[in-house]
Amino acid sequence: MFEMAGPLQSPLRIINVLVVHLLLADFCRGQFQLTGPPQPIVATLGDDIILPCHLVPGMDVTGKTLEWTRPELDPRFVFVWRAGQDHVNLKNPSYKGRTSLYTDALKRGDISLKLSNVKTSDRGRYKCYIPDLSTVSFVELVVASRAVSGPTVCLSGLDRNKGAVVLQCKSTGWYPEPEVFWLDGEGNLLSAGPTETVRGPDDLYTVSSRVTVEKRHSNSFTCRVQQNHINQIRETHIHVPDDFFEVQSSSSSTTAGLSVSLAVCILVILILGFLLWRQYKTREKKQNGEVPTEEEEKLMKVLYKQKLKEEQQELKEEQQSREEAENRVQILEEELQKKNREVWIYILHRTFIFSLLPDSFNPPSDLSK
Repeated sequence: MFEMAGPLQSPLRIINVLVVHLLLADFCRGQFQLTGPPQPIVATLGDDIILPCHLVPGMDVTGKTLEWTRPELDPRFVFVWRAGQDHVNLKNPSYKGRTSLYTDALKRGDISLKLSNVKTSDRGRYKCYIPDLSTVSFVELVVASRAVSGPTVCLSGLDRNKGAVVLQCKSTGWYPEPEVFWLDGEGNLLSAGPTETVRGPDDLYTVSSRVTVEKRHSNSFTCRVQQNHINQIRETHIHVPDDFFEVQSSSSSTTAGLSVSLAVCILVILILGFLLWRQYKTREKKQNGEVPTEEEEKLMKVLYKQKLKEEQQELKEEQQSREEAENRVQILEEELQKKNREVWIYILHRTFIFSLLPDSFNPPSDLSK
């Protein structure tokens, strides 16, 4: 009897240990939870931001597996921490070199993610997850544009039947998509047509809206463009002269004034379009490495100055060599002229001596040579 109890006791002990372990694991999973911000995190293009995620109650998670993911991506990993180190090879390529954790904060259960150089493609829902504790938290990221343009308001037409004026408003460089409102001089909302929205290749929105207004006490109107997520508002006011509301089919001054306004409006729109196109091309060249960075420009300037200095030194040395050669040529010419004078003096001297001798004198053979 006792001999059979030994073999049976070991499996029962193992089962008991497993049951206790599972119960403790379930207890721990129920005890810990990850918490994140209740509201979306708003970031501006190019900024560095923090996506908060904390373990409650706090504990050291340095040795645990920590994951930040976006389910719609492939691969989905934004950041992976395993065995005490960052697994860069598992990251989605668009996040390499831009995500990190605060390793000192891991001891307190803080696994907030730092995201650098925010892009429009970073917007979305992020999942903060600890597999060992089966606890998860979500963070919503909203990316806003930095340099939005103030609305451009101009006259775009006349409604002669109503004696009204058609105003047009346009604004560029927005993200996310904003709303457009028209207000009169007293701040009352005006009924306008549907807002036209165009999304550019840089993911930024251009919005435009038209409204037909009749003559009022002040004839002042406001176009307001606002983005509620980022609490950003831009607005432009315009005052319409009384003459534009008069229904005069033969009013040349009104027609001329409207034509000028339309021309100015079109010109402003074209200029804004060109500036946006140039800004996009510059940004595209920077991303492709065609436009040098500020450090590269400084290095290029230093190299250019050094090259210019070397060329100036070479030019100076060449000029000195030329002057030395000219001096040598001048010395040789002077020596040659001196030799020529000596030769002529010698010839004249011999000629004079021989002219003094009698005709019967025969010079020695060596002198006649």
